[in-house]
Amino acid sequence: MFNKPKSYIQESYREIHRVNWPTRKETVRLTLIVIGMSIGVAIFLGILDFVFTYLLEKFLV
Repeated sequence: MFNKPKSYIQESYREIHRVNWPTRKETVRLTLIVIGMSIGVAIFLGILDFVFTYLLEKFLV
């Protein structure tokens, strides 16, 4: 009854040690890329929102 959970935990522990973890430098670089892309997409969507709002107000009012 307890063999399966115990086996699962042991295999998980071994698998975690086999993972190729990124270095601190790689982690910081990739995090900055994600933040930069998020800001870029937010600016792009903000500009689209501004343009569409302006066009709707211009033609509907």
